[in-house]
Amino acid sequence: MFELTEEEQNRIQEAYSELMAGLPKHLARTDRELIRKAYLFASKAHGTEKRKSGEPYVLHPISVARIVSEEIGLGTKSIVCALLHDVVEDTHYTLEQIEAEFGTRVMSIIDGLTKITGAFDSNSSLQASTFRKLLMTLVDDVRVILIKLADRLHNMRTLDALPRKKQVKIAGETLYLYAPLAHRLGLYNIKTELEDLALKYKNPEVYEDLSNQINRSEKISAHFINKFIEPVKQKLEEEKFKFEIFGRSKSIYSVWHKMQEKGIPFEQIYDILAVRIVFKPKPKTPEASQCLHIYSLIASIFKEKPDRLRNWVSRPKANGYEALHATFMGPHGKWIEVQIRSERMDDIAEHGFAAHWKYKTGDTKEGEVDRWLKKVSETIKTPESGDVEFVDDFKMNLFDNEIITFTPKGKEIVLPQGSTALDFAYEIHTEIGKRAIGVKINHKLVPLSRALNTGDQVEILTSDIQSPQIEQLSFVKTAKAKSSIKDTFKDLRKKQIQDGQKNLEEQLKQLNYRPQASVFRKLFDAFGVGSKEDLYQILGRDEISLDSIKRILKKRSKSKEVRFWNLQIFSKKSEQQAIDPGEPQEGKGKEKEPFEFQLATCCHPIPGDEIIGFRNLESIQIIIHKATCENAIRLMSQKGNLIVPTKWTSVKMLAYLARIHVSGIDRLGIASDLTNTISKELNVNIRSLNIDAHDGIFEGVFDLYVHNTQDINSLLFNLSRIKGVDSVKRVEKMEEN
Repeated sequence: MFELTEEEQNRIQEAYSELMAGLPKHLARTDRELIRKAYLFASKAHGTEKRKSGEPYVLHPISVARIVSEEIGLGTKSIVCALLHDVVEDTHYTLEQIEAEFGTRVMSIIDGLTKITGAFDSNSSLQASTFRKLLMTLVDDVRVILIKLADRLHNMRTLDALPRKKQVKIAGETLYLYAPLAHRLGLYNIKTELEDLALKYKNPEVYEDLSNQINRSEKISAHFINKFIEPVKQKLEEEKFKFEIFGRSKSIYSVWHKMQEKGIPFEQIYDILAVRIVFKPKPKTPEASQCLHIYSLIASIFKEKPDRLRNWVSRPKANGYEALHATFMGPHGKWIEVQIRSERMDDIAEHGFAAHWKYKTGDTKEGEVDRWLKKVSETIKTPESGDVEFVDDFKMNLFDNEIITFTPKGKEIVLPQGSTALDFAYEIHTEIGKRAIGVKINHKLVPLSRALNTGDQVEILTSDIQSPQIEQLSFVKTAKAKSSIKDTFKDLRKKQIQDGQKNLEEQLKQLNYRPQASVFRKLFDAFGVGSKEDLYQILGRDEISLDSIKRILKKRSKSKEVRFWNLQIFSKKSEQQAIDPGEPQEGKGKEKEPFEFQLATCCHPIPGDEIIGFRNLESIQIIIHKATCENAIRLMSQKGNLIVPTKWTSVKMLAYLARIHVSGIDRLGIASDLTNTISKELNVNIRSLNIDAHDGIFEGVFDLYVHNTQDINSLLFNLSRIKGVDSVKRVEKMEEN
């Protein structure tokens, strides 16, 4: 084992000195000594160990401790745990030794932070199992999650040292679970940085392009922001407010997400910059009143947009966030969003859960975060779902947008946006959900599947002979409702799967088919399922006849897509060493090929899209997704070990289905101009088209066979130049007609 160089030892000492310098000035001497003890313990334990980047490993826990202290604002025990968080996992030291040196509470937190080790069956996900164990400690001690988020943030900041495959896997996992969790705990800055870094490693070209565009936009917008701030600043000074006022730009990820969600280009994102006002509250006046007073002062200078007023002061967000957001027409006709916060609100917005508890001192009132933790506790205590299923259910509890509903007696029930009446019933009590037969919303009888809106008064009708129905899983939204219904049918599902597997094996034998990948793929497509267990369950219900199976397997694929592609995957031994799967495949593929590729129907990737492959453990098939696909992000977060980094290397024919949406001002001949541009000028084959015109506006949807993303980009550009066309965009999610 090599010794650390003098330069490396100096770096470690410098990092430790910066950690100690950043501690609160009032911190007791005994606390500082405990932190030093933990630092020395970690230094000795990690010794000369190095990270993938080649730097001494102990620099990582020191960096995590600084994030815990300076960016989250946690205390001595959390800093100690951050310094020790990898000791048990990566060195010969045990939890018992940690307990002997630092006490039971520190040992308990370290245990929560230690990854699960040991054997897992082929259907288990190590990532999901680790995350589940982590969440088990959430209600007992939330510091486990906060330190884990700090650990994840530092890992993301140093992701350059890892190979591309691991970068994509970690970025997907971060985007799917850790960024929403940071948001739910009110850690806005950490959530924002995690999202931006995840986008940087998943879509580096997109990240770089947007970063440059935002920087240019900031320089242009700065002039308008300054002209807006000056009169506001003068007005607040006249009213004797002590305050800070400054411009703040949207994060790169939030801009990208808005572009994807609304299908609009960067130029149509109008709120890149916002103005934030953080004021010192005047004594003997409620903070909420002062926020509204500042709002009225700005409204006396600039015209407000009434439908954009967001009052999270009277009703804080589910993560404890408080602020007043309003939008005003600034100089030169530019809409500008203004965020108004007190110093306390700003502290909570920046430091989240830690600040929430700081201001809770002496207050016994249950807050939004407390209520959420209670829900998390209920979810965690719910029985024995699989780890992946558990993580999916838990993610439902990370909702941002919420609705406020009421019982007949006026009790307030807060639910995720999109929740149904049955979710409401389960939220009141599990037994009410199980016995629900109907519902009255605002005194009107409606189905249990009806989605609720803020302000609805909901009365659940029950019956002692009613029991949960499997169909209810298709419309409930909350984790509590889903897990309760699933538990009811768990034993039944197990029996149906066993019966279905037996039935299918017998039927395939009669039809002279072997249970191989191509057979299952046809059955999956026919019945709309994604796993063998789901397929077996359908068969186990005796809903499908032998003739149906026979027809499905004999039927030729409807797809007109001719798949000539050459994909390149990377071996596990080296990210640099490419393995060529062979000559381009045609149609059904060749059994002799080492890998069988299939393009995912959820996102329809085409050459030029950044893609990722997922290996099916039960076959040699690899499913190709766009890297931005929601399903791909979910799979990366749960089963990262099945990722197959993939890229296009050559394309032989016009073969890929894509959909575009066009809209604009209707006129005589517009349909002809559109189709001529597509089929004649650009030589693109049209599979189907639908153009609808009403009230002088037309909308068109075209399904086309294209060669690659260059074809798409050229097509969008040329169509946008047609007279009357206002918007042209590629549709990312395609549902088969």
